[in-house]
Amino acid sequence: MSWRQAPFREASFWSPELDERRTADGTVYLRPLGELPEYHKRVTKPLFDGEKAYGERVFLADRVPGQEAWRTVTYAEMAEQVRRVASWLLRQNLSADRPLLILSGNSIEHATMALAAIHIGIAHASIAPNYALMGGDYARLHDVVDGVTPGMIFADDGAAYMPAAKAVMPELPFISVTDVPGTIRYQDLLATPYDPAVEAAHARITPDTVAKFLFTSGSTGAPKAVTNTHRMICAARAMSLATFTFLRTEPPVVLDWAPWNHTAGGNSVFFMVLFSGGTLYIDDGRPTPEGMHRTIQNLREVSPTWYFNVPVGWDALVPALREDEALRQSLFGRLKLLWYAGASLTQKTWDALEELAVQTTGTRVVIGTGLGSTETAPSGLTCTMPQERSGNVGLPVPGTILKLVPLGDGRYDARIKGPNVMPGYWRLPELTAKVFDEEGFYKFGDALEPADPNDFSKGFYFGGRTAENFKLDTGTWVATGKVRQALLEGLGNQVHDVVITGADRPYLGALVFLKHPEKAADADLRQELQGRLQEHIAETKGSSNRVLRLLLLPDRPDAGRQEVTDKGSINQRAVLGNRKDAVETLYSSDPQVISIEAEKV
Repeated sequence: MSWRQAPFREASFWSPELDERRTADGTVYLRPLGELPEYHKRVTKPLFDGEKAYGERVFLADRVPGQEAWRTVTYAEMAEQVRRVASWLLRQNLSADRPLLILSGNSIEHATMALAAIHIGIAHASIAPNYALMGGDYARLHDVVDGVTPGMIFADDGAAYMPAAKAVMPELPFISVTDVPGTIRYQDLLATPYDPAVEAAHARITPDTVAKFLFTSGSTGAPKAVTNTHRMICAARAMSLATFTFLRTEPPVVLDWAPWNHTAGGNSVFFMVLFSGGTLYIDDGRPTPEGMHRTIQNLREVSPTWYFNVPVGWDALVPALREDEALRQSLFGRLKLLWYAGASLTQKTWDALEELAVQTTGTRVVIGTGLGSTETAPSGLTCTMPQERSGNVGLPVPGTILKLVPLGDGRYDARIKGPNVMPGYWRLPELTAKVFDEEGFYKFGDALEPADPNDFSKGFYFGGRTAENFKLDTGTWVATGKVRQALLEGLGNQVHDVVITGADRPYLGALVFLKHPEKAADADLRQELQGRLQEHIAETKGSSNRVLRLLLLPDRPDAGRQEVTDKGSINQRAVLGNRKDAVETLYSSDPQVISIEAEKV
């Protein structure tokens, strides 16, 4: 029997039914039937419920640098640490106007500080570590500090973050886990006697109390502070439990690297685990050539029931899975859901994962994804319906309404309304007004294409970021995301990623990042890609979909220049802005360019 005919592993998911309403101008409103189940409105309630119901269960596990053994904290231990740290924070004059700034990777201490602040109504902001570690003028960190005016800093490694703190926030108190002169010792916070005023502060929290600020990636401009309220976070996690219904009775075991300064890791993964009484192993790896060996090592030791990665991480993991039976057994042995986000998964990788799952367990595993944003905490659309091809982002989750405004080419501009949507960008009323339409729907800035134009219950495919789309000099619109995905599928496994070019040009080109940049001048590789480009052109119709030129770049995307987001995906705008000379070369007669001339197409 082919792996394509294998049954799916038993796991419980939602069965969506939709109410569909259309207006005369073609706008479509989709609302899942049934109400979102009642949910609590204070973020830390599941922690203290867990302390009573399953206090000895491990909540978090991480690795301390230099030590191989997993370090763990139970629900009961975390609840006690939160009470003590919250008792200390109560006296520090912190608030939404003077939040706690967290400069740290994912760790048990990071989680404790964040939950303690949330528990007593103090906002915090977890910041991308690179903002403070890359040196230079700390421009992004300055933007963050100007945006939220923090009142205190926490860092796991005080020595590493002290230069940035002194340069940007020299007057602020600084808490450090490591022993650094001039800082407040984190251990002193843990030693603080419990103050009953903690519960009074917790009782004052309302659904509209700010829990945290998360900054957008900056891929479409300067990072903006997204206000995350208790209602947003609690509603979004109730939506997860309403869609991944197996979580109601099967607390998940998760191994995850996604950074908590981003909504995927800091909201979707972290709070999904907390709200369903699960266990989160913090992966100290990364979906990079340097970091994947750590992820693979961790995955050999932790057998997850729910596993997330970005497409570039899955691409890197597949070869290791093929070669290592023990690794396959650990990943697929009890997996209920394989999740990808941040970009589209290539069909080649999708098929490989399904085939490997069947080879290992005899069953396929549901491969799911969705569409959300920092502004939606990040619930929005979810696809857990078994699929044969990659890219379907699914349907609006319970408690939301999806509004689809026609773009005139079969795609729709996606907008959403629900309790998981932000009240706005912090202290940026004009920008806030721009991202909500006249009916109060948040505008994702994403286009969606129906899987079946005659049956929207089949879900939707991502149709590209509308901010990244552009026009050729003929006036023809280009859906960048769709073109990028098709080109990646065609160029094969030597290519890491591509950035589409062509704004105000006669035809499309692409800047190509290779998995092995040192091969950019390799004659055999160039000949192979020439042939693959020819095949892409033969299989593609229309100037808005067909790429005619490639330029192989001799380096990797530069995270220091914001060319890679925290999710590991390419920031198209930053690459094009940083590499204008490369774009000019792409449209020249330079022999470095791999091309098929337009007149021969």
